[in-house]
Amino acid sequence: MRLSRSLSISSLSGLPLWKEERLPVQDLLLFEVSWEVTNKVGGIYTVIQTKAKITADEWGENYIMMGPYYEHNFKTQVEKCEPPNPAIKAAMDSLINNGSQVHFGRWLIEGNPYVILFDIGASAWNLDRWKGDLWKVCNIGLPYHDREANDSLIFGSLVAWFFKELTDQLQDKQNIIAHFHEWQAGTGLLLSRSQKIPLATVFTTHATLLGRYLCAGNADFYNNLDKFNIDREAGERQIYHRYCLERTAVHCAHVFTTVSQITAVEANHMVHRQPDVVTPNGLNVRKFSAMHEFQNLHSLNKAKIQEFVRGHFYGHLDFNLEKTLFFFTAGRYEFSNKGADLLLESLSRLNYLLRVHKSDVTVVVFFIMPAKTNNFNVESLKGQAVRKQLWDTAQFVKEKFGKRLYESLLRGEIPDMSKILDRDDFTIMKRAIFATQRNSLPPVTTHNMLDDSTDPILSNIRRIGLFNGRNDRVKIVFHPEFLSSTSPLLPMDYEEFVRGCHLGVFPSYYEPWGYTPGECTVMGIPSVTTNLSGFGCFMEEHVSDPSEYGIYIVDRRFRSAEGSCNQLTQFMFSFCQQSRRQRIIQRNRTERLSDLLDWRYLGRFYMYARHLSLSRSFPSKFKMDHLNIAPTQGFRYPRPSSVPPSPSASLHSTPHHSDEEDDDSYDEEEEAERDRQNIKAPFTLGEMEKGK
Repeated sequence: MRLSRSLSISSLSGLPLWKEERLPVQDLLLFEVSWEVTNKVGGIYTVIQTKAKITADEWGENYIMMGPYYEHNFKTQVEKCEPPNPAIKAAMDSLINNGSQVHFGRWLIEGNPYVILFDIGASAWNLDRWKGDLWKVCNIGLPYHDREANDSLIFGSLVAWFFKELTDQLQDKQNIIAHFHEWQAGTGLLLSRSQKIPLATVFTTHATLLGRYLCAGNADFYNNLDKFNIDREAGERQIYHRYCLERTAVHCAHVFTTVSQITAVEANHMVHRQPDVVTPNGLNVRKFSAMHEFQNLHSLNKAKIQEFVRGHFYGHLDFNLEKTLFFFTAGRYEFSNKGADLLLESLSRLNYLLRVHKSDVTVVVFFIMPAKTNNFNVESLKGQAVRKQLWDTAQFVKEKFGKRLYESLLRGEIPDMSKILDRDDFTIMKRAIFATQRNSLPPVTTHNMLDDSTDPILSNIRRIGLFNGRNDRVKIVFHPEFLSSTSPLLPMDYEEFVRGCHLGVFPSYYEPWGYTPGECTVMGIPSVTTNLSGFGCFMEEHVSDPSEYGIYIVDRRFRSAEGSCNQLTQFMFSFCQQSRRQRIIQRNRTERLSDLLDWRYLGRFYMYARHLSLSRSFPSKFKMDHLNIAPTQGFRYPRPSSVPPSPSASLHSTPHHSDEEDDDSYDEEEEAERDRQNIKAPFTLGEMEKGK
């Protein structure tokens, strides 16, 4: 089944032929409702947080976010203040006077948007009454043991109550747009619509509820989308009530959106509504932009990773770190959904290819996926201590050597190299060398795992036999914890770590969007994704030859598992055969794709969704003309014309090649300028004026 084009995107300029009319934001209020406002749970938090600035620049003080209140989050992330709008203050006071607790402030992120946070626990005494109201409205019953569903009902009821009070206060002076994210916030949407509150509503699903559950159960999801008995599948997983809440919200919304083409296909089958708009996820590219310094940042952070590797592999450091490549994968620990199963099998085959071809390249692969642990691995800590001790010894001997050399030269003598180091110096160095000897192999994990015997990554490492042996050209380091600059093992933040790696590998099976390869792209790091991820579909749609720009897309939709595994192996093997110069050229190209992922462009699709919702809810006030879809191709990033073109097309006849042999002409500025001329955005990516 091929992906169908949605209404909103057929290409980068694929918005419908809509004469852009700026909304009168001074006469409107925009509310964005999500369970993850100031409350980090998953990727939706990143979407809301990074999009805040571009939305606040457009809407100013008429943009307010709504979410649940958690005391710790409020104290550390929110600056409390009074609402500037009297109607909002009156609506809040009405809820507070009736026994609820509502908090207002500015979220301390880029853009400083206003937030309204509802205390779920303080209103829990209304739960039974609100459950009865929900049953009367739409015949959906919530079991008492589902805490998350009950909390979402309390949250949704408070949101609908607030909107009722607010619209009563405004009396048509200002119209309201309410944008709801995911099923937890969707309850507020369906309750608002059932009470006929005059709102323009938008509902965004970042991944369907049932889709997540089916893929987590290793179902052959995409090949059976049209064959699932949706009600039965939801019932068997005891989430039928959640599924009903999600589906009801989808059908109650004036405008329904998803984050990618692949999720649009999924939503059409899972919740039985074709999305009106696809709103791809973006990033605040300025946050990551290092201009021309990103190559230097790569070198600096690569050196930090090399220091970790020196300690972790002490006693077995028989490979050249200057010819060592660092690959990584990161994300939630969903073994099959995130493609860790495919990656491990491909690494086993890559190890075989590198050994057969007698390559002098070594690949160290990091798995950054949080799992249950009880502490750091003793061997990992010892490795870093040994490395530190060796460094201190080398510095001590170097200082003595330098002092004696200096004194000898001052006397006008050429030093006797056999006497410049005494017996004690040799003894200290020998002891340091003996301290690096180890009888065991370097550990494949940096922590003690609680479920070592059943952990899926460790179980598969045992199956494929990649134990960091001397003969292995592929080494594995499983870091089951998020990275932190305060870690005694790998003291680096995630951004620093990504910049120091050579390739991010994310062969996901279920990934509605995929922020990890997007973050790699804006930092100029090539990455591997799939055509089952939203990011992969987006790049495939808008870049003529993604691999030329360092975006390798594995086909997991139309190939067998064996075929996908072989393709991923070939991508990684080809990357290993690139020279250093080729990798630098490719990083330059990758970084130039960052504008594609900038909210200053992708926010355009949210603007369109809001305008569409207003035209449907208040047709007498807001009209959208020219909604016919044009058979336009827009534009696509062209294939770069410079040489070397790509890893697959520029393989050396032997893996033992010299970087100096690459004497093909390449002018970075000339190629960049050619890209800028070929790529014409439908509107400027410049700053948006406040209030426009």
